[in-house]
Amino acid sequence: MNAVTGDLPLYRHLDQMVPWNDRLQVLECVGVFDEAPEVKTFTFRSDNQTWFRYQPGQFVTLELPVGDELVMRTYTLSSSPSRPFSISVTVKAQPGSIGTRWMFDHLTPGTRIKAYGPAGDFTHHNHPSGKYLFISAGSGITPMMSMLRWLNDCAPWTDVAFVNCARRPEDIIFRKELELLGSRMPGLSLGFLIEERSSRESWFGHMGRIDAVRMPLLVQDFRDREVFCCGPDPFMRAVREMLGAAGFDMAHYHQESFGAPPPEAPAAPVTEPLEGVPGEPIVAPTPVRFALSDVTGDCLPGQTVLQTARASGVRIPAACELGLCGTCRVKKLSGTVEMNHNGGILDHEIEDGFILACCSKPLSAIEIEA
Repeated sequence: MNAVTGDLPLYRHLDQMVPWNDRLQVLECVGVFDEAPEVKTFTFRSDNQTWFRYQPGQFVTLELPVGDELVMRTYTLSSSPSRPFSISVTVKAQPGSIGTRWMFDHLTPGTRIKAYGPAGDFTHHNHPSGKYLFISAGSGITPMMSMLRWLNDCAPWTDVAFVNCARRPEDIIFRKELELLGSRMPGLSLGFLIEERSSRESWFGHMGRIDAVRMPLLVQDFRDREVFCCGPDPFMRAVREMLGAAGFDMAHYHQESFGAPPPEAPAAPVTEPLEGVPGEPIVAPTPVRFALSDVTGDCLPGQTVLQTARASGVRIPAACELGLCGTCRVKKLSGTVEMNHNGGILDHEIEDGFILACCSKPLSAIEIEA
């Protein structure tokens, strides 16, 4: 249905459609819904009637036209791939938000934006288990909701303990839906933990912060479960320390975070050719051919493919620039590179010739599809 005119699109069966291609199609916003104070869900469809193929728990990167520049922001999908005709992101506007605040103020049904992905490996599909424990705080609930929605549609008998921590009762995102799922999924147990009471409603549930005392009260057999955790870094650190002290096997612990690992003494990017050092040969720039742009650039020693693209006037979308989000994934047509990523690209993508431009340095003359 066109969000502006109200016209219904021609219905097509899934086997008559092709998957969404983030390089060819954009997203059209078809719905905006309030979830909690300063939290909204934005639902999108493809502008070309394609379907969405992804893993529950993965994320997309949105290209937002904030002011006179394009801002890249990464958001976890809260929707489930078991419902492939649309995708949703659920976002919280933090103080000082730029991209999210633009979405709140300007992203309405009918608006079209560019997106990249999906990407990420934080999904229960990678760690099948008979018993899961999903622990989240704040907007960290979104990948858990994606996984739970998939389980509800495809394996509703699964044993899932779902623990969410919030400041107040009204801050619990998806609370009504969770309570509904709790009445429909026989293996789902819900545990809410809030920090302070609210003037809006009475609260008779657990209060305080998650710790070694409250964890067994919320999920008695937590040591026997595959644990997925998402939330602010201090929250996830507290959960890890608590589980480790309780004797939990941390090989069964998984967390989602867009923070980068500490860099190991990064060298300053080289922006000018290096002068010769007496007794040592001068290192010549490495040619990088950008096939789609019909441009060849010189990659100076120490530079990445992304830095070379920018210096050559070639635009490669990039968000985190840390090898995490996968937004700068491009196809390498020839040559070799050294790539040190942080999980933003999958093994089969590397086998297919893809690289992350932000963390790849040419070892020879290369040609890429950009």
